[in-house]
Amino acid sequence: MNFRGDFKEDPEINLIPMIDVLLVIVIFLVVTTTYAKFAELQISLPSAQAQQPAERPNEINVTVSAGGQYTIEGRPMAFADANAFAAAMTAAGAGRKDPVIVINADANAPHQSVIRVMEAARLAGFGQVSFAVESPAR
Repeated sequence: MNFRGDFKEDPEINLIPMIDVLLVIVIFLVVTTTYAKFAELQISLPSAQAQQPAERPNEINVTVSAGGQYTIEGRPMAFADANAFAAAMTAAGAGRKDPVIVINADANAPHQSVIRVMEAARLAGFGQVSFAVESPAR
């Protein structure tokens, strides 16, 4: 008895199931992969190397402390809303030609406090806003 037979069939590899399995693996990797977030970046803010500019008479100095207190030209000012602060900035700039708002913000001041001053400057119609920085010790 010959159970093996005399026929020889070539071995065949079926690729369709293998492709299906690889596609499932690729989909699984795409779904489970975590992507880098920009909020996790550690940044160092630049310092400014500049000469002390001459005192300009058309500057309006606005100070923002770390606690969120505001002053305009050295006078303490409560921030009720942007329109009231804009009115106070306009009053401080009365009689000045094309005044420049200089924001002197503490390094630990909340970002929102600085944005409020910028919004008030926009509402008051001041087109030039500048930030004061401290030069590093040489």
